[in-house]
Amino acid sequence: MSDKRLIWSGALAEKVAVITGSTKGIGFAIARRLAQDGAHVVISSRKQQNVNQAVATLQREGLSVTGTVCHVGKAEDREQLVSKALEHSGGVDFLVCNAAVNPLVGSILGTSEQIWDKILDVNVKSPALLLSQMLPHMEKRGKGAVILVSSVAAYLPLVELGVYNVSKTALLSLTRVLAMELAPKGIRVNSLVPGIIETDFSKVLHKNELTGNIVKALSMQRQVGFGQPEDCAGLASFLCSPDASYITGENIVVAGFSPRL
Repeated sequence: MSDKRLIWSGALAEKVAVITGSTKGIGFAIARRLAQDGAHVVISSRKQQNVNQAVATLQREGLSVTGTVCHVGKAEDREQLVSKALEHSGGVDFLVCNAAVNPLVGSILGTSEQIWDKILDVNVKSPALLLSQMLPHMEKRGKGAVILVSSVAAYLPLVELGVYNVSKTALLSLTRVLAMELAPKGIRVNSLVPGIIETDFSKVLHKNELTGNIVKALSMQRQVGFGQPEDCAGLASFLCSPDASYITGENIVVAGFSPRL
């Protein structure tokens, strides 16, 4: 385990967190950190094997975690995720939307309508639709927090990832719109904007000659190398905590300093 902290805060005790795309990478790191800080965490991803492995890993660490399969682009899977979350205490306090897809590396103008729909459905529509399904159960708690995971590609578009860039940019606006709508309900909405983090997705970028060179150049500009999933996890926990009660509608970059931002 790569957790560098010596003390778990317990700041999220008796809270329930639902995290999509949380069996690997950034999502898994956030799940671990929220559970370490006291929350009961519901993990999800598209593959049962990955869910089982992630849940088993965190339960061996003594953390309160359950999980279920969820393809966020499917309404029935989203409903199943909501039901799983309610099994613990009948409500939800935090929702972290990390699930995303990028099935294409290529020109945005050469992208088929099918690919456009898939990326926008999963990356943009599904967080809003899942939140709609989750909202009544968050309102019961009196207050809550939502985190949308965007990408530095929203500000510094990566060549050959055109539609993905667009989808992550849309999340920045979605964050502010939702923050405004949900403020009267006591629910805060913020987004994490990670830079180049060492995950399976970034490994794919490295393998492509063009995007790999761009990724390396961005890392050299920062002079701090690539980020780790845990670099996003602490901020996510903070945004869910009472210490962030006056923070909403913010798009927070976690990129090790980007001169062009």
